[in-house]
Amino acid sequence: MGEGMDVAPEFGTEDHVWHVLEGVPDPEVPALSVVDLGVIRNVEMTGDSTVKLGVTPTYSGCPATSLITAAIELALKDAGYQPETETVLSPPWTSDWMSEEGRRKLKEYGIAPPSPCGTRGAEMAIACPQCGSTKTKLVSEFGSTACKALFKCEDCLEPFEYFKCI
Repeated sequence: MGEGMDVAPEFGTEDHVWHVLEGVPDPEVPALSVVDLGVIRNVEMTGDSTVKLGVTPTYSGCPATSLITAAIELALKDAGYQPETETVLSPPWTSDWMSEEGRRKLKEYGIAPPSPCGTRGAEMAIACPQCGSTKTKLVSEFGSTACKALFKCEDCLEPFEYFKCI
């Protein structure tokens, strides 16, 4: 391979499984992988090709949970693994588990990333992902999905979604 090209980790390793999972998009925000989202709780190799993994839904009523699990299992099967997935509800998922890379991808996708969950007061100054202004206004508590709110930037006048702190 040429210089600077990434080499996939060796099949049958946890690193390889994580590599495969990085290619599984969130069905509601396809710019994010399930790894970026932070829903993969654990990966354990239990044989040459058998892998057990825990998946935590973003919230109990998320309609994409079954799609996410199915996409994870399909990607792992396509990579040659025999996946055994388990739903892990405790501790519950929090948007604080989202990776920094995931937050960057959200912003590039046009969705304001969540504030750290302990900063409720700071949520009123949500930065516009288009122009960076914090002169924004909440339009609706709910955007295209329950985990997002709709805002409008008062500087560039663009509407945008904000991924809520959960």
